[in-house]
Amino acid sequence: MFQRPHLSRPALAALLTASVTGALALAQHASGGGAQGVLQPPTLNGPALSSRDRVYTADQTSNTVTVINPATNTVVGQIPLGHPRPGVLGALDDMQVNVHGLGFSPDGRYLSVISNASNGVTIIRTRDNHVMGTVYTGRGPHEGFFTPDGKQVWVTVRGEDYLSVIDVASLKETGRIRVAQGPGMVVFSPDGQRAFVDSSRTAQLDVIDVPTHKVIARVPVVSPFSPNLVVTPDGKEVWLTHKDVGKVTAIDARTFKVLHVLDTGKVTNHVNAVSTGAGDFIYVTVGGENVVKVIKRGAKPQIVATIPTGMTPHGIWPSGDNTRVYVGLEDQDAVDVIDTASNTVIKTIPIGQMPQALVYVANAVPSGAGTQNLNTVRVGLPSVKIKLGVPDKPFAFLPAALKGVAGNVVIRSLEGTDDLTLKAEGLTPGAQYTLFLTESPVAPFGLMQHVMDFKADAKGKVEANAMASIFDAFTLRGTAKDGKPDGPAIRSSKVNLDHLVVWPKNPQTTAKLFADQGQPYAVSPFDTDLNAGPAILSDSNDAAATSPLTR
Repeated sequence: MFQRPHLSRPALAALLTASVTGALALAQHASGGGAQGVLQPPTLNGPALSSRDRVYTADQTSNTVTVINPATNTVVGQIPLGHPRPGVLGALDDMQVNVHGLGFSPDGRYLSVISNASNGVTIIRTRDNHVMGTVYTGRGPHEGFFTPDGKQVWVTVRGEDYLSVIDVASLKETGRIRVAQGPGMVVFSPDGQRAFVDSSRTAQLDVIDVPTHKVIARVPVVSPFSPNLVVTPDGKEVWLTHKDVGKVTAIDARTFKVLHVLDTGKVTNHVNAVSTGAGDFIYVTVGGENVVKVIKRGAKPQIVATIPTGMTPHGIWPSGDNTRVYVGLEDQDAVDVIDTASNTVIKTIPIGQMPQALVYVANAVPSGAGTQNLNTVRVGLPSVKIKLGVPDKPFAFLPAALKGVAGNVVIRSLEGTDDLTLKAEGLTPGAQYTLFLTESPVAPFGLMQHVMDFKADAKGKVEANAMASIFDAFTLRGTAKDGKPDGPAIRSSKVNLDHLVVWPKNPQTTAKLFADQGQPYAVSPFDTDLNAGPAILSDSNDAAATSPLTR
């Protein structure tokens, strides 16, 4: 079995209330605008990769910001902004929840961190990791970025329809800019005159005139779910992702005309720009395929490389000199380091849990070690992603009958329990299902333990979550006097439950499935409680073979 390590609860300081001292310090340094001549990536000719630079990840489950030294590809420490799950569930919890988005000032002195469940925007001083304070916005902020002069942070409030304009010196919201419903991310043109805002709920890109805060263009795009975008360093193009349909769009940053739409793959998520001696490129994380795809820009852009990564690549950012690209692995709790000359992963760095956004900040620590105010509390904990498919035993016709049914489960260790997230598609809309831990992935399933019930939405999709002991799950098998199981027990033996199986909860769902295929309804071993029929998903097709939870 995969044994969970003993964990001590991190010491979390009450750092999140803005102090007068913090506000004054910010006022002294809010000029930004590259006052120290720092070119921040993505850029055409940035500074060489240095131990003064930092890579930051926003870790949504551990509620930390992990700090990485890119010169050594090692974790320097973590900035704790909230309690790790499940500690955030307490009624009196007043820390940050769902640390998710990241931005930075043009001079690299400050980091903005968005916590989308607690609606917080936290400003951190990069040289010593000091939390200057937190400003609270409307529902569900997603991403934020500093204006080119460094004086404001514009935050997309995805649960509503506006950008929150935050004054960095006073740590107060000073304005709101109305945009399409569900703004996803905001980035600025290199000259600071335009801001581009995509949407997670509206098939539209908004273009804002920065000096007047007015929307000057609304560009229709191919889908309503765009979580991420980038302006190319030459200022010519805006590239945005479409997570729901697996595409990217390129838009002329001056005429606001759509130039290209490319198919990239399932769960296309974050995007960034890289320029090397070989040309100008767009790097895109494709979470559904566990790859980063590289697009060469031009009159006819095309995918020129596909880079295998760890599990579910999400955030992505290049180094200032474009020699490296850093990729957060949402379901592996790690960062992959890509060498852009060979387009291969050269290092994987364990970090906090469930990284979302990732940024690279040049000259974040101009002097000193930059280790103040850091903890190392939740790095390299067990996590696993398991593929679920339709089993072909004992009903060989099921895979063809359920061709569109597929799913996966991600399990990560927490303090005293485990967090399980199940995603599936192709299910019967509105039908209920049940997930069990089992002794075997195929019939006969042996001993089993219920984990949760869930319901498919109107599109036959589901994302469900449960907290339970998963990595260490076991039950007992009694042995009768005659040596056979299931009789009056004279002794018991431990049975590990290392597999995951999903059944329809309602027998009518199974009966209809069999009838539609012209098959006689058959009772599976699990039908004895009259709740379910044959299994429709299990880890029996997972390439990791016999015991997914122990790998």
